[in-house]
Amino acid sequence: MINTWIVATIVAVVAGAVGFFVVLRGSAFVADALPTGAFAGAAGASLIGVNTLLGLGVFSLLGALGIGWLGRRGRHDVAVALALVAMLGVGALFLSFTVEYGPEIDSLLFGEVLGISVNEIAPVAVLGAVCVLAILVLFRPLILSSVMPELGEARGVRAHWIETCFLVVLALATSMALPVVGALLIFSLMIGPPAAARSVTSRPLIAMGLAMLLAVVTVWVAIAVSYQTNWPIGFFVGTIGAACYAAGRGWTALRSRRLRRSQASALPPATPTASAVA
Repeated sequence: MINTWIVATIVAVVAGAVGFFVVLRGSAFVADALPTGAFAGAAGASLIGVNTLLGLGVFSLLGALGIGWLGRRGRHDVAVALALVAMLGVGALFLSFTVEYGPEIDSLLFGEVLGISVNEIAPVAVLGAVCVLAILVLFRPLILSSVMPELGEARGVRAHWIETCFLVVLALATSMALPVVGALLIFSLMIGPPAAARSVTSRPLIAMGLAMLLAVVTVWVAIAVSYQTNWPIGFFVGTIGAACYAAGRGWTALRSRRLRRSQASALPPATPTASAVA
């Protein structure tokens, strides 16, 4: 359980930081496609007898670079779909050569966060630190290219290279988390808490910090409740993430309603016209 808390916390922090820009840039499809299709790398690594983490990293990077290259020459959503289809096809081919890796597909989808060994902590911590450091280095260019792309271009920010760098960071984050928390869990953490944080505040640094905090709280509560109920952690992570987003949207709606009421009360009373007096 100690290993579970440590690794889950690292993954949640990385998911909150990277997920903030996933939501800001509208890249939810990419965040789903990369971890889902990267299982082909793990299957290929198992087939040739190397570490599955290496296979995940290679295929995630290839998928990210392929999406960046295809997206530059066509529609971004089509590029993501093509990369996902290609990786799924290669994964199906690798799985047809062996029957030993088949049962591990479930662990890549749903994770094994309650069965983490001590040896898995160091690689996750190193890759997590690299991802967070890369996000901090790319913070300003990512903000400019996401919110004000014209201003970013005027200041020398090359949108294509920033997009490629972000996709590489996203690939590293997903390959880091995939063996321990699964594709569905990392996707839930990258979308739910960051989307809720974006609904609460428009300040980038505060929103990213809040996204990381919400992701950590989501994982901690999910682990504790899963331990007590023996229900899957993925269910609680997805449910709590959706509840956070719903609460964030409700807060935004309530704040907008209060703002409209205050503006309406601040307006001077209308002066009656001559025709109305007559």
